[in-house]
Parts: sequence; structure tokens; C-alpha cells
Amino acid sequence: MIEWKPLGTGARPVPQPVATPLVWAGAGVGALVLVALLNTVVGPDRTELALPALSLLAALLGLCARFTAAPGTALLCWLFLNGFAIPPAGVLTWAGHRDTTWLACLLTATLIGTALARLVHARAAYRRLAPGHVRPDAATGDGPYDS
Repeated sequence: MIEWKPLGTGARPVPQPVATPLVWAGAGVGALVLVALLNTVVGPDRTELALPALSLLAALLGLCARFTAAPGTALLCWLFLNGFAIPPAGVLTWAGHRDTTWLACLLTATLIGTALARLVHARAAYRRLAPGHVRPDAATGDGPYDS
């Protein structure tokens, strides 16, 4: 005789975020590859494409990171944006309003990605812990749905 047993026992925990140094390594490597790809495909002076692409990368990295990793992730993406996506390549500059806006955009994208991941994980954990709405057997006629 076959006895069915559930594979999962109890509530599953909420997934742990990735370690901050690993997220920063991903930001450095990902930003380098993304800026190099954009520079070869569309040209080195197209910041209107580089900023949204790096913001998307920052948001994707935020999906698996802690909130404390957000400033470092934004800073690493900004370093590659400022150093290699705008001319002259390889020279870091600071243009007050422009770079402040870029940093704010990258930080916001990272925080949105992290907050979205936390909300999705919290909702999934709540659904796993909340009691299910089990409908009684309709054949017996003793449930609250019978009229």
C-alpha cells in the first residue's frame, strides 16, 4: 500500500537576501559589462541609454539585496556611468546637478527593487501562514455555503 506524505513540513521561511559584498560584486561586473556593451553597440556618448540601462540593473540587483546594499550598488553603477559612459572615458568628473540626479535615480531604482522584493516575499509568507479557506463537503449539507 502507498502512503502519501507531504514533502514540505511546516511553513517555509522567507528567502534570505544575498550578501552585500556579492551584490556589490554583481553591480561592478554588471555595470562594467553593460557600459562596455552600450559603448560598442550605440557609441560612447549616449548617456540617455546608459542611465536607464544601469537603473534597470540596479533595480534587478535590488530584488535580491538588503536595503543596506542600496547605496553601494547605486554608487558602483554611477562610477561606471560617469567614468566610462560619458566622454572623456576613464575620467571621473562631478557636475553637481547632473551627477546628483543620476545618483538619486540609481539609488531610487535600487530601493524600489529591494522594496518590491520584500513585499512579494512578505505576501507569499503571509499566504503560506494564513489558514486556508477550506470548503466543507457539499454532500453532507452542513457547511455555511448551503442555502
